[in-house]
This record gives sequence, structure tokens and C-alpha cells, in this order.
Amino acid sequence: MRLDDYDPNINVGDQRGEGGGFGSGGGGGLLFGLLPLIGSRFGCGGIVVVLIILAVLGMNPLSLLGGGQGSAPVTRTAPASSGGNEAATACRVDAESRAACNAFSSAQQTWAAIFAKSNQPFEAPSLQFYGGSGRSGCGAAQAAMGPFYCPTDRGVYLDTSFFNELATKFGAKGDFAQYYVIAHEFGHHIQNLLGTSTQVQQAQARSSEAEGNAMSVRLELQADCYAGVWAAANRDRLDPGDIEEGMTAARAIGDDTLQREGQGRVVPDSFTHGTSAQRMKWLRVGMETGDPAKCDTFSGA
Repeated sequence: MRLDDYDPNINVGDQRGEGGGFGSGGGGGLLFGLLPLIGSRFGCGGIVVVLIILAVLGMNPLSLLGGGQGSAPVTRTAPASSGGNEAATACRVDAESRAACNAFSSAQQTWAAIFAKSNQPFEAPSLQFYGGSGRSGCGAAQAAMGPFYCPTDRGVYLDTSFFNELATKFGAKGDFAQYYVIAHEFGHHIQNLLGTSTQVQQAQARSSEAEGNAMSVRLELQADCYAGVWAAANRDRLDPGDIEEGMTAARAIGDDTLQREGQGRVVPDSFTHGTSAQRMKWLRVGMETGDPAKCDTFSGA
């Protein structure tokens, strides 16, 4: 996908090299084993699940709660287009950083235009890089969580080593596979702006665990659809094979595929992101229609 000409006129924070505030990351190998349970849901109400996982890993789950531990990250954040500043430098660290900034810039422009067309106010999120471990407005940022969106500080958090895992372990190679990941997380920001995430959190609080997981699945599938809407709005920039790259990525991170490969069996009641077929379906719906209104995963997945 041709996004190299995008000036990353976005807010970027970079915690890489700061050492984080919660120990030494080191969880990259667990990335996809934990992704069905956490990932983006961390920022959308799955705090209890994250606490359990971190406790199993031997980390202090209280670091995600109260006090100063859950405050917004101390990072260098500034518009990346101002030239010569640390935020602009963050986008040029490596190819993965450039890809993330380009996709983020494109998503920001796309959704700002969509909101303007419907006379809705739009507030841009920030892109926050960290390495291994870091801090977010929602608490700890760990590589094992995968990319995630935090509604508290409206930031998309990314350890770019995720892209290497995506390509080498699951065969989801290519720039569009990476762009899809960023567009999906940006989709969670759209849900936050529209109030969808809050509605789901409130409903989950009144539901059983299985019901809450099912709601999480629908939220995640809608973010996939929103990623497709972004791609549709930039259809003229697609290269041959891009759609296939996106579908490969969506298939690779389906709950059923991850569980089958990680534990040898599939437990549907524990799904939080959707099956491979569902993720591919809703990404395709967004791509084919280009209409956010068609992303109503809550009426049927």
C-alpha cells in the first residue's frame, strides 16, 4: 500500500529506551498465546482478565490499579510534523515505526473526513511507541499484550516487535498486514468517540463471563470492519496482493486459530476477538462497503 508520501502529522510518544516502569518486558514470546484474552480488550474493559494473566506471569497486578501507577505515561509527545523533534524522530527509528506512523496518519485523515461529513466532532488519538514494557493511562504496557488502545489517554500503544511476530510466526507478511493492525486499533478509538465502548463495558458489568466475552468479540469485529472502512477510503493506494495480506493477518489472529495452535483445542466461550472466519468477514465488509454504518456487528456476527 502506497502511504510513503504521508506526512505523519500526528501526535507521537516514544518510551523506547526509557526502561519502562514495570520491569523488563521480556514477554514477546507470549504475544500470540495471550492475544485472544487481552490485546485491544485491555483498553476496552478487560482489566480483570489482564490482572489474572499478569498474576500468572508473576507480575504485580496491583501496578494496574489506583495510586500513581495508572497515570498517563511520561513520554515525549509532540506533533510529528514539526520537524527535528523527538516525536518526528520516533517515526524514523526503523521501517516498522515508519509503517505505523504512515498508517496512523492515513487513518487520522480518513476518519477526520468521515466525521466531518456527518457533522460529528473528531478528536485525534496519539500513537505511543514502547519497547518491551512501558506505561499507559490504563496502567502497564507489556509486549505480551500486543498492540492496544487505552481510552483513558486516548492512545494506541505499540511495541513494533509485534510486526515481526506477525510475519515470522504466523506468516502474515507485507505492509498492509501491519497497516491493518494499526487501523484496527484506531477503530477502537472511533468506538470510544462514539460511545460504543462505554455501552459495552456497562453491559458486560451486568453479564456473565461468557456473555461478556461475546460482547467483546462483537466490539473487536467492529474494529476489524472499521479497519476495512479505512482501507476502502484509500482504495486508490492499494497494491496488488494487499487485500490478501490483510485477510491473511485477520485469519492468523482469530481466536480459534490461536487456541488450536497454542493449546491444541478450541474453547468458544473464551473467545474475545472472534474466529478467523469472523475477522476476515468483517474486514471484508468494511472494505467492500466503505460505510461505517454497515459495521453493525452487534446485530449479527
